[in-house]
Amino acid sequence: MTMTMQRAQSPVAVEAKPARPLGLLRHSLALTRRSLIKTLHTPEQLLDVTLQPVIFVLVFVYLLGGAISGSRHEYLQYLLPAIMVQTVLFGSVATGVSLNTDVKKGVFDRFRSLPIGRSAPLIGSVVGDIVRFVVCIAVLFSIGYAMGFRIGTSPVATLAACLVVIFFAFAMSWVFVLVGMVLREPGAVQGVSFVALFPLTFGTNMLVDASTLPGWLQAWVKVNPVAGAMDMARGLIVGGPVAGPLTKTLLWAVGILVVFAPLAVRAYRRRA
Repeated sequence: MTMTMQRAQSPVAVEAKPARPLGLLRHSLALTRRSLIKTLHTPEQLLDVTLQPVIFVLVFVYLLGGAISGSRHEYLQYLLPAIMVQTVLFGSVATGVSLNTDVKKGVFDRFRSLPIGRSAPLIGSVVGDIVRFVVCIAVLFSIGYAMGFRIGTSPVATLAACLVVIFFAFAMSWVFVLVGMVLREPGAVQGVSFVALFPLTFGTNMLVDASTLPGWLQAWVKVNPVAGAMDMARGLIVGGPVAGPLTKTLLWAVGILVVFAPLAVRAYRRRA
C-alpha cells in the first residue's frame, strides 16, 4: 500500500522543472494574446478610447475654438496633439482596473497553478493594452482629418510622436497597475486614477497657451510631465520646439518606469 502511494506521488514531484531561458518572455507574450482575445470578445472595452477622443475634439473645437483662437481650424491644429496625449493616458487607467478585476474574480488563482512565471500575467496585461493606445491614436487622427486637421511636419516625425506618447502611456500604466494592486475594488481604482489624471492633463497648456494662465498654474505647467508630452507631440506633428520637450518626456517616462514598475510587481506578487 505504501509503495503504491509513493509511486502515485512521484510524477507530481517531477513536474517542477527549472525555468527555461526566455521563458518569462514567452509566457508574457502568450498572456498578451489572451488580453487581445479578451478585448476582441468584449469590444465595448474600447469605448473609452474610441468615443472619448471624438467627443473631446468635437466639444472643445466647436465650443471653444472660435472664442480662443478665432479660427476653429487653427485651434484644431493646436488641440489635437494634446488630446492624443490625454486620451491615451486615460486609456492606460484600464490596465489597473482590469488587473484588479481579474484578481478579485480569482483569475490569478488559476494562473498560480500553471507552470509560468509569476509576473507573466501582469506583463501580458500591460503589453496587451498597448493595442488600446494604437486604436485611440488611429481613431483620433481619423476624426481629426475628417474635421480638417493636417500634419505640419512629416509622416516620420508624426510616427515618432505617436511612439513616444505610447511609451509615455506605457510607463504611466505601471502607476495604475500599482493603484489596482493596492485598492480592493475596481470602481475605487478607476475613481482614484481619474482624480489623479485630471490635474495632470487639464493642468497643462492643452486648451490654451500657458502664458495666459495665472502665475501659480504656469509654474505647475512647467514641471508637469504631461504638459511636456503635449509640447513634444505638437512639435513633432504640427511644428515647433522638439528637443527640449522630447528629452523631458523621455526622461520622465524612464523615471516613472524605473520607480513604479518594481513597486507594481512587488504589490502584485503580494496580492496575486
